[in-house]
This record gives sequence, C-alpha cells and structure tokens, in this order.
Amino acid sequence: MANIVSFCVLIVLSSLCFSKAQHVKVYELKRGYFSAKFTNYGATMLSVILPDKAGKLDDVVLGYDLVNDYKNDTTYFGAIVGRVANRIGGAKFILNGVTYKTDANDGKNTLHGGSKGFSDVIWTVKSYKKHSHVTFSYESFDGEEGISTLNFKIVAKKIKNFLLNYAGFPGNLSVSVTYMLLHKNKLAVKMMAKPLNKPTPVNLALHTYWNLGGHNSGDIMSHTLKLFGSKITPVDSELIPTGEIVPVRKTPYDFRRPREIGSKFDQLPHGYDINYVLHKSRRSRHLRKVAVVVESKCGRKMELWTNMPGVQFYTSNMLKNEKGKNGTVYGKHAGFCLETQGFPDAVNHPNFPSQIVKPRGIYKHFMVYRFTAH
Repeated sequence: MANIVSFCVLIVLSSLCFSKAQHVKVYELKRGYFSAKFTNYGATMLSVILPDKAGKLDDVVLGYDLVNDYKNDTTYFGAIVGRVANRIGGAKFILNGVTYKTDANDGKNTLHGGSKGFSDVIWTVKSYKKHSHVTFSYESFDGEEGISTLNFKIVAKKIKNFLLNYAGFPGNLSVSVTYMLLHKNKLAVKMMAKPLNKPTPVNLALHTYWNLGGHNSGDIMSHTLKLFGSKITPVDSELIPTGEIVPVRKTPYDFRRPREIGSKFDQLPHGYDINYVLHKSRRSRHLRKVAVVVESKCGRKMELWTNMPGVQFYTSNMLKNEKGKNGTVYGKHAGFCLETQGFPDAVNHPNFPSQIVKPRGIYKHFMVYRFTAH
C-alpha cells in the first residue's frame, strides 16, 4: 500500500512540475490570405481565416480570445483529444487479460481520454516555420488518465482500484501532431504515436468546431453536407456504441446526397452526434474522402480526406451560451465537427477495427482539408 501511495503522489508532483516548466505560446501559419493559429496547450487549433467568394476574410473556427480560456473549457474547442478519443464504455477495457480502468469523466464512462486528456496538457514545440508547418510533441506516461492527477482526494479514493486493476492507459507513448499549409488553400494534419514499452489503444482526434459563414454568423443549419459514409455505429442513451453497424438508408443520418444539415432535425431534435463508417478509397494507398460542406451565402466550401475508418459528425448540441471570440455568444448548433477517428469504444467491441498499437508499431492519422469559395 505504501508503494501505491508513493506512486500516486509521484504522478501528481511530476504533473505539477511539468506544467510549470513549459510555456504556452501561439503559432501562426500563413500563406497569402489563408492563415491559421495554433497553441501548444492541447495542440489546439485556434483559428482558420479564409476569404469568401467576395474576398472577405473571416475566422471559420469557434473558440476563445485568450489561450487561458481553453484551460477551463468543457467544449474541447479545436483540441487534439486522446489517448483515446470519444467514449470508452464503463471507463474500462481488457487488454491481454488485464483490466485497465480509465478516468470516468462522463457519467460512468471515459470521454476524450479523461479529466486530463491530451487536450489539457502542454505540448513541446518540436519544429515551426511560419509559411510551412508547426509540430507539437507529447510524452504520455504509463498509467496516464487513470486518475485525476491534480486531485488528491480522487487519488486517495482510487487507491483501492490499484489493488484490483491497472489504472490508466498502459505504457509510455510518444505522440506528435503536425499542422501543415499546402499550397494556398489546403491544411494537412498528421498525428503519430509510438508505444515505447507496452501495447496500448490509440485513437487521436481533432475536435475543431467549424462554421463556414464565420464563427460569429449564427447556426450551421443551412450548411449543405455530403458525407461519404453509408453506415453508422448506433449508440445507447449514454452515447456508447451498441456494437452494431447499420445502414443510413431511409434514416435522418443519410447524407450520401448533399442536403442542409438542419433539414431533418424534426426527426433528430437533439442534433447529430454519431460515428459514420467511411467508404474505402478505391486505391489502397489513397486517403478516403470524408465530406464536402458548403455555406451558400458566402460561397465557402470545405472538403476533407483521411486515412481513418470513421468520422464523428457532431452539431454542437451541448453548446449553450458559451462566450467566445470577440464577445460572441455561441448557442446550440453554432458549429459542426467532423472528427476523423477509429470507432468509439472499439476497445470493448472486437468486431470494430482494432485501435491497439504494439511497441515497434506506429499509429498514423492523416487529415487533409481543402478550402475554396465560389
């Protein structure tokens, strides 16, 4: 027991010392009229500024004025979430016969890695060139996100769990995220992770909220969406997948043909928050087409590609009077998210594509956005 207590205290102290040793800054990438800003807090995307069809520039990403505001948010605006994005049912999973307990920060489930996931740590800046790219890295430790490392009461309460289960995600994990500007209208995101000593689940996601009319232009109901997925993974009342994979045909989830996002909200009054199974690329080495989104008034269009098998389509159903940039108050459905990912709760569903990465293996996640205006 003494060793367990010492281990818990060591985690807390190391976390506090690490946070003091790092500096949070903002990094801009810019080519012509196309620019984006990022911070090493949570490897977060802060803004994307684009011209519309008349040449008017707008920031199309929801967020806050100050980086410090991102430290207390519950929206995950623009953040990289992990070690395992989305939800883990029951905040536990079994790997190689061992039960691992993760932080239950969403009822009895784990959401986006736990109370202190990758979105709430300070990343190291490995490389930065203003007209090219910025790369952030983070070293995730064995047992991270098993307990709230900044709350001594939670540490004390969960000591018992150490006797019964392994707490947190297994093994040390070296993670990096690179944001790159390609040409004058493409933004690429490269997420990579390498387990150093144990097999571990990895599922990173970029949690950007988009509004192509401008972050302060109201809701996204009239945006037109085409989504390249003909199946979804249905969820229960706690948004945990049931394990089924079902077709979208003749349901309000069918975006195989372009239509307005809000056109079937009468059938889904709470909006969309579901994982789509993406079509495979016809060429094995090519990225999958994810979606095409158009805002007709300003003429902006966003296209997205990835190598991941799924995408979470979310219509910011939980936003409520969130004070954002320039005093803007974001209401329900003020933005949409297209989070490319592995399937939610895959660690507890053997029929889903595996997210387990072994030492000497490398997790690779690519996203490419293309922006135009007509």
